[in-house]
Amino acid sequence: MKLLAIDGGGIRGIYAGHVLERIQDAFQLEFHRDFDLIAGTSTGSIIAAALAYDIPLAKVTKLYREQGRIIFLPRSLSLKGAIFPRYASEPLRDALEDVFQDATLSDAKTRLIIPATDIGNGGVHVFKSNYDEGFVRDRDVKVVDAVLASCSAPSYFSPARVGPYQLSDGGLWANNPSLVVVTEAISRLGAERSQIRLLSVGTGIGKNYYPVASGGMWGFMTGWGMLKFISMLMNLQSATASNVVQLLLEKHQTLRINFESDAPLSLDDVGIIDDLVSKADRDFTHNSADIRSLLRG
Repeated sequence: MKLLAIDGGGIRGIYAGHVLERIQDAFQLEFHRDFDLIAGTSTGSIIAAALAYDIPLAKVTKLYREQGRIIFLPRSLSLKGAIFPRYASEPLRDALEDVFQDATLSDAKTRLIIPATDIGNGGVHVFKSNYDEGFVRDRDVKVVDAVLASCSAPSYFSPARVGPYQLSDGGLWANNPSLVVVTEAISRLGAERSQIRLLSVGTGIGKNYYPVASGGMWGFMTGWGMLKFISMLMNLQSATASNVVQLLLEKHQTLRINFESDAPLSLDDVGIIDDLVSKADRDFTHNSADIRSLLRG
């Protein structure tokens, strides 16, 4: 059983998108046919949904390049998310509607999972396509609404209202949805652990968020940085999920494609797009033999 998991990471999603586009072209894949379950969180949900609906990845990477500056246009008086969300949700919704139009979760061509967070009830909220007769809640939910909810990172975008639920970024608990897809495959789809082959694509892990030289100051006005703090938490969650999956599966069953940076990585800096694409191309090349082996398994 082949599983695909795509991390959150804001504008850094173009890294994952380019890696998967290279994989698709090199190995002549149709992800909606060749993978049994696809999951993506936050920006990863945009890519995951595109794959599940057989929408060209070039259309998604074009979204990052052409709409990134509009989506991440700071609002006045937000004080970097301290008072109001830093960005308006409407440009993101408009960009998503251009890609997915009126498609619902019932229209997916393969099994799809999109994690979000139910901040109204203090729990997780997992959107699923209609691959089980017991799934009744999400059948008529528009893909745009599910993806927007998963992308609504605290202090970046306002929470999304989907039906009676008040939802925020799935990255708060599943920024790397690898553990989600493995659990779903075993518990819901009846896969034997030995049958699983997992491809996990990240969006970069930043380091050195709070250098020792900063003096350990820890306050709103003295350097803890709300946006930096959120980014660090999501990176920690991604790393933890990856580590747990590597303990659950044998080495040949899983492949993680990601990169590390010695500096913090922004979720909203559109100026790093070209660097991300370059890293993605390099990492695809360096992992191509392992990718081929995983796909054949």
